[in-house]
Amino acid sequence: MSKKDMTFEEAIRELEKIAVSLENEKIDLDESLKLYEEGVKLVRYCNKLIESAERKIKVLSLSSDGELEEKDFPTADRSEG
Repeated sequence: MSKKDMTFEEAIRELEKIAVSLENEKIDLDESLKLYEEGVKLVRYCNKLIESAERKIKVLSLSSDGELEEKDFPTADRSEG
């Protein structure tokens, strides 16, 4: 299964497997580096999925006149505005 076909949860499970392998198994340096590189790719993929989800989320709040208003979800780079 390619990363593009993975759900967020599947990618996290793969990251967990990589972490366990790196911590517990006696593997050579080359295999460790391959697992590490795959882990970095999975982290980047998960971050893209999270950023995409954040762009889709809207926050509903009450305005001063009691009406519902829709605002963008505050993210780390947009929370100060």
